[in-house]
Amino acid sequence: MEPLIVFLALFGTVFGIAYVFLTTRNRERLALIEKGVEASLFNSKGSKFSIAKFILNLALLFMGIGAGIFLGDLLADSMDMKEEVTIPSMLFIFGGLGLVAGFFITRSLEKKED
Repeated sequence: MEPLIVFLALFGTVFGIAYVFLTTRNRERLALIEKGVEASLFNSKGSKFSIAKFILNLALLFMGIGAGIFLGDLLADSMDMKEEVTIPSMLFIFGGLGLVAGFFITRSLEKKED
């Protein structure tokens, strides 16, 4: 019985968020149309999704996680520190550094495309 309640709550939450998002967006667009704003405002000018950039960011994240685990274990062994502290801390630090590197590489690739 409990998994059914959890599933229904999760489904209801996702449905509620999607419903509020779509109705709010529709109301905003109708209000802008009533004020006479051009329809070109609704066309998104953002960058399109690229699987290559996604894989690049994912690869850099996993490389950072691997380096964090390795250096956390190395730090725990050489400095005689607790592995429960060093490995997760290095994992988050190097995982974050991988994501930051992925951001800058992706940004430079987008600049070259423009």
